[in-house]
Amino acid sequence: MISLRLPKDLERKLDSFAKSEGKSRSEIVKESILEYIQNRGKTKTPFDLGFDLFGKYDSGKTDLAENRKDYLRQKIEKKHAKRSSH
Repeated sequence: MISLRLPKDLERKLDSFAKSEGKSRSEIVKESILEYIQNRGKTKTPFDLGFDLFGKYDSGKTDLAENRKDYLRQKIEKKHAKRSSH
């Protein structure tokens, strides 16, 4: 068994939500704690964290993976050429 004190405004929100769901305050608190634990227990991989970003921006270069070093070298040379001209 657990006992806790809630600020009055949070207690009112809990009461209102429990009533709208047709559940007791205890049921809502139990479900909330369970959901919190389940969500916090999930360790996200770097892939999971960036999933919504993959493929979002397209360079237009279909061979970027194979020729990345060439593209990088060109970019650096262009940057150095700009600096030299000033």
